[in-house]
Amino acid sequence: MAEEAAADVSSAGSSTQVALDYLQDEKTDGDMANLNLGELDLTTDEYILDEVDIHIQANLEDDLVKEALKTGVDLRQYSKQVEAELQRIEQASIKDYIKESQNIALLHNQITACDSILERMEGMLSGFQSDLSSISSEIQTLQQQSVSMNVRLKNRQAVRSHLSQLVDELVVPGAMISTILESPVTEQEFLEQLHELNNKINFAKELSFRETLACSDIQDIVDRLKLKAVSKIREFILQKIYSFRKPMTNYQIPQNTLLKYRFFYQFLLANERTVAKEIRDEYVDTMSKIYYSYFKSYSGRLLKVQYPYETLFRSQHYALLDNGCREFLFLSDFFMVTGNSALDLFNSIMGKTLSMFLKSMSTYVSDCYDSIAVFLCIHIILRFRAITAKRNIPALDKYWEAVLELLWPRFELILEMNIHSIRNTDPQKLGVLDTRPHYITRRYAEFSSAIVSINQTFPNERTHALLGQLQVEVENFVLKMAAEFPSRRDQLIFLINNYDMMLGVLMERAADDSKEVEGFQQLLLARTQEFIEEILSPPFGGMIAFVKEAEGLMEKGQLDRLKNEEARITQLVRGFSSSWKQSVESMSQDVMRSFTNFKNGTSIIQIFSPQGALTQLIQYYHGFHKILNQPTFRSLAVRSELINLHHLMVEVKKHKPNF
Repeated sequence: MAEEAAADVSSAGSSTQVALDYLQDEKTDGDMANLNLGELDLTTDEYILDEVDIHIQANLEDDLVKEALKTGVDLRQYSKQVEAELQRIEQASIKDYIKESQNIALLHNQITACDSILERMEGMLSGFQSDLSSISSEIQTLQQQSVSMNVRLKNRQAVRSHLSQLVDELVVPGAMISTILESPVTEQEFLEQLHELNNKINFAKELSFRETLACSDIQDIVDRLKLKAVSKIREFILQKIYSFRKPMTNYQIPQNTLLKYRFFYQFLLANERTVAKEIRDEYVDTMSKIYYSYFKSYSGRLLKVQYPYETLFRSQHYALLDNGCREFLFLSDFFMVTGNSALDLFNSIMGKTLSMFLKSMSTYVSDCYDSIAVFLCIHIILRFRAITAKRNIPALDKYWEAVLELLWPRFELILEMNIHSIRNTDPQKLGVLDTRPHYITRRYAEFSSAIVSINQTFPNERTHALLGQLQVEVENFVLKMAAEFPSRRDQLIFLINNYDMMLGVLMERAADDSKEVEGFQQLLLARTQEFIEEILSPPFGGMIAFVKEAEGLMEKGQLDRLKNEEARITQLVRGFSSSWKQSVESMSQDVMRSFTNFKNGTSIIQIFSPQGALTQLIQYYHGFHKILNQPTFRSLAVRSELINLHHLMVEVKKHKPNF
């Protein structure tokens, strides 16, 4: 603290002294202003003045000088005081240093000892740094050696793996030799060793391509084992194939056995193609004869049953479907064929049998006129074709197409023959006619119904078109037959009876919304409406004619034209009131006698049917009431004799048939 105070006082004193010297110099300069120093006068130099100004300005900025100038103290006196203070502080500082001389000496010794310790530590750290640098270089060397050793290790492991595999493949174990030579082919151990032998054969082939010398060491042993395995496999498979030829043999059992050992044929195909071809040809020859014999015998026995052909046809082709699908799957699995190769192999086995089927069907179809049977056969084929498509088995696709190409033209020909037959029928050659449904109409109704119901499973537009032609011809035939009756009433009864019969037969088998059903429904409705008008005309024709005439005039606003028809209206009112009950009873009995289908007769006569005759009668009489209630006829006295409409409905209901 003494040292700092002395330094501050010394600095202040120096600044003060400089300032005093400057002021003294200013005064002296004034006294010496008249001195001519010539070249020795330096005060005029510009750079000296600049330096002096800077020095003076720096001293004036001192805090102590500023304080002295503010208080107005004499700077000389103040400088002396400062000087005295400095001396006093200096003496005090010297005394303090002398007083602390021992501590200072002790501190000096300690600093010296610390310097020596730090010097030794510096030496140690320098040595340690040197050692670390050498260790780092050694670590880098070890790292490089480790990487090099790791690479060598990986290389050795890779070489060892390849060499180990090579050695394993080149070595033929004794167990393999004994198993291939001595064990039966049906043993699981033989199959496992056969897989190993196949791998060694393939490996030996690969090594031979690379010209590996070690391959020759095992080539002879592998070849001998291969020949032995081929011989045993050939004998086993041929025995299984020959077992198919035994009478009453279920060949599917040995086929399943062969599928368990499908690798045998794969081994032969890879290592001995001639033997594989021999086995394949033997199988094709054997199974071709077996299938041909089986289906020929089966078809012959079915034909002896004397049952409908379509049933026998279905049995034959269902057996063909079942055996064909199974055989195709076996060929694809055991002989490892796909696509066209599989189809060719299947056709080489089943081709003879399929040709026999086609020939037999061609013979039958050429003399067949049973269109229902042919159409059923077509739909059987369509259904079986859908089954094979669902199973994803294309083996029989060409056969199905060939059968359809054989059946469709014959069916269409027979259907066209029926159409021509009914078109050329002469009603006058059919004997005496009555109003009941004709037997020819019934036959064609049953025929159309059968075709429509069968066609619903697999709809075909060609069939719909032919059925449409047939329906038109049947309608024309019915119209020609109806024309043979002298009265329109009998004609309508005949038409209604025949249309109703055909509609009933169709609705038993066809859907309600089929085109055929809708067509006959429209025909029946039109003829029924006409018949109702026909039977209402004799007893109520006058009233009906008046109602229709009056309604027409009302629409035109000309009802007054009938104002003078009082006599006619009176006759109509009284005539209806006196005879309607007898007329309704007679009409009801006549209708029920005219129609063979009582339900149809009931719908024609009853009041609850929208098209019923009694319903029409009530509607006409209601219209008659409305007309007479018009202003034109309100003054007629005969209006009081009109039968109450509600009473009429109650009485009419009593005549409802109980069918």
